[in-house]
Amino acid sequence: MEKLLYILGDILGRGRVFKLGFNLFPGFRRTGARMIKARDDFHYAKIKLPLNYKTKNYVGTIYGGSMYSCADGIYMVQLINILGKEYVVWDKSASIRFRRPGNTTLFAEFLITKEFVSQIKTEIEELNEKDYVLKVDLVDAEGKVYAEVEKVLYIATKAHYKEKRKAKQLAGKA
Repeated sequence: MEKLLYILGDILGRGRVFKLGFNLFPGFRRTGARMIKARDDFHYAKIKLPLNYKTKNYVGTIYGGSMYSCADGIYMVQLINILGKEYVVWDKSASIRFRRPGNTTLFAEFLITKEFVSQIKTEIEELNEKDYVLKVDLVDAEGKVYAEVEKVLYIATKAHYKEKRKAKQLAGKA
């Protein structure tokens, strides 16, 4: 499946395949959100979460679960693709702070700078593993913040991660 996605990425563009993959994935589709933009280098993605019958809660605003879920997994997938096969990237934890009821269409932009990628590579080379906090706001068309999502991602070298898992397995057998 991974090879097929790379071939499609070469033909259609990696950003288009990234966007299409998220929009077709059932877990993301059910949030009610859609990815509307994605760059080929995976450094930028934008999602749209409309207020409609699929996303409305009991009081007529966007369901909080949709607001959180639409932001789930995007940073992780971006970093997996940016960093490459030598690294392991996992969502570790998350929190959301609701600032106001979601009574309109909301947007979130996921931006990973080249400087941040360089920082990650430098720190992981030195430390082998580290947790990173990334934030994204859900905003309306005018930029007013409705929710703040904070994600903690674990990043490690693949070699370190394999050794760590091996040590845990051995410790569990003892």
